[in-house]
Amino acid sequence: NLADLGLQSFEENYLGHPVSPWPPKTWDVQTLSLAALYFNPALDAARARIAGTQAALLTAGARPNPTLSIAPGIPSPYLLSLDLSVPLEPADKRRYRVQAARSLDQAARFDLAGSAWAVHSAVRASLLDYLLASQLLELLRSEAKVRGDQVNILERVASAGEIPHLDVDLARIELSKTRLAISTTEGDVTAAKASLAAAVGIPVAGLQEAQFSWPRMDSPPSAESFSPETIQRDAVLNRLDVRSSLAQYAAAEAGLQLEIAKQYPDINIGPGYTYEEGHSYFTVGFSTVVPLFNRNQGPIAEADARRQEAAAAFLETQADVIAKSERALAVYTAALKELVEAEYLLNLQESQRRAMEQAVRIGEQDRLSLEDINIQSSLSARTRLDALAHAQKALGELEDAVQRPLALGDEFPINPESPVLNKLPKE
Repeated sequence: NLADLGLQSFEENYLGHPVSPWPPKTWDVQTLSLAALYFNPALDAARARIAGTQAALLTAGARPNPTLSIAPGIPSPYLLSLDLSVPLEPADKRRYRVQAARSLDQAARFDLAGSAWAVHSAVRASLLDYLLASQLLELLRSEAKVRGDQVNILERVASAGEIPHLDVDLARIELSKTRLAISTTEGDVTAAKASLAAAVGIPVAGLQEAQFSWPRMDSPPSAESFSPETIQRDAVLNRLDVRSSLAQYAAAEAGLQLEIAKQYPDINIGPGYTYEEGHSYFTVGFSTVVPLFNRNQGPIAEADARRQEAAAAFLETQADVIAKSERALAVYTAALKELVEAEYLLNLQESQRRAMEQAVRIGEQDRLSLEDINIQSSLSARTRLDALAHAQKALGELEDAVQRPLALGDEFPINPESPVLNKLPKE
């Protein structure tokens, strides 16, 4: 749960200051994302892969051991041969092996950071769904109260014979629809909290006492703050899958160079000693593979094909990232325009509601007219909330396209070398 003392140390280590009281009264996107880095098991597999690439890097840098052979005479004790062979690798083979292993290790680190970003993105989306569903629930409950008052007024008016009962029935139907929407939204709130708990990596019970905040949720950044050139540049330079693909290409390039170097066979050289019938003989041995029938053409061709495949995969990933970033920016820009229109409509509706309240106070309008305006204001508030949901979800897609937070003040650690990612926090 979020009161875990290990989580406290983990968050304080990243934030750089004590968190008091613990646990905090409210949790935001950043603190919940850090909790997900601590709890979510999805990162453990990526960390384990890095342990494997580190071991492969150690293997690649190891030097071959010398060989010692002893041949005693049987049955005569006067025959003995002792040979020591030291292998030598020409043409920088060891260096190319290390380069390939180091590139694969870097790719694994980029994959870990990509997994961390995916966890953060899931936390952001789940928290957004929960807060939006909670706000919608408040609006629907307020609207249900207004519609209930409207039904009561209409019932009195209908009893006086001033309106047909059909009007009352229609109002009751709308009230029932609102109550049904409340029940549905209550389920959405519960489901969103369960999704948030799953994104963090804890049971739902671990979130029961937690409160959540998103100070800038109602004011997403303007589209003018993101130029298409900046978004495309961030997508190409910052996307972790692009950087991982480039590291994979570097590994393929080093692999090709290694196969080319293998055209030059390894050399085994070392002293030898032979004891025979009371006489000692010392020799210097030399052995190598004679490249008579092939010069490693097959493995070179295979390595070259792998390099071409890695190059094509990199270009494909890069083009896909650019296309997604352009689309995400266009969707976000359109969603912001929708939000501006919805807020303008809500402001007009609020002005009309205040004018109607004044008219009711001075007796120029009746209470029923005010309830009609209140219902329209509630509907406009729901429309505005839908537009805000579209804008925030589009902003989330744009952040996923460039894999960095875009709202002012938002931060998230996705540096592949960060100890927050690479060190197992629960150990």
